[in-house]
Amino acid sequence: MASTPMLKQYNAIKEQHKDALLFFRLGDFYEMFNEDALIGSKELEITLTRREGGAGKKIPMCGVPYHAAENYIARLIEKGYKVAICEQVEDPKTAKGIVKRDIVRVITPGTVIDAGMLKDNKANYLMAIYRYEKDQSYGLAYADITTGEFMATKMQGQHILQKLADEIGRVQPAEVILPKKLYDDEIFRLGAFSYIDTTISQFGEENSLEKCYAEEIYNHFRIASLESLGLHEMPATSMAIALILSFVQE
Repeated sequence: MASTPMLKQYNAIKEQHKDALLFFRLGDFYEMFNEDALIGSKELEITLTRREGGAGKKIPMCGVPYHAAENYIARLIEKGYKVAICEQVEDPKTAKGIVKRDIVRVITPGTVIDAGMLKDNKANYLMAIYRYEKDQSYGLAYADITTGEFMATKMQGQHILQKLADEIGRVQPAEVILPKKLYDDEIFRLGAFSYIDTTISQFGEENSLEKCYAEEIYNHFRIASLESLGLHEMPATSMAIALILSFVQE
């Protein structure tokens, strides 16, 4: 189906952030379209309208004023959604054709830094879990990026999913990131997340992570070897730490 030039731009940007609600800047508003508009209208209790989508077809649309966006974003984050902020990145007065737009920030439940979106007196943990296939151990790391608190451990043995579920329930993370293999493992997800309803995000591929995890840790903690952190014999834990570092950096 033919789309308007603006919606072609929107769809191309949305394709890069399929798991987030896209706040697309149009003038004084952030607009949402299609499925995002249906979700946004319901969750934020705002009016759902329609806009010309090309070939005479109307598509769902809703929006919020940009100057009040933080309150709306906070409500979505609290419900477990991720929000991608798309801004105009060139002056409309000098633009030729459609104004260029791009993602300037992605906000997820575990990467909130705005005080207005945080709950008082409650840590906002981002957690990562990695399964090291060679010894079937699990690395678990979690951090509060607003305070710098960073914890990590290794878990393995019998009843491992129960152990992981107990630890996840104790920490109460706002968001958990998993590499693709774990994310796609339904048995793991049903067992490990039996006690808690949290946002689960897929991030990173095992092969690429295993090649660069040490470098991520070296650069962040400014160390020369994993031994200085006691991680030289804990690959699962090291890769869980690297998952968090890579996710936050991106």
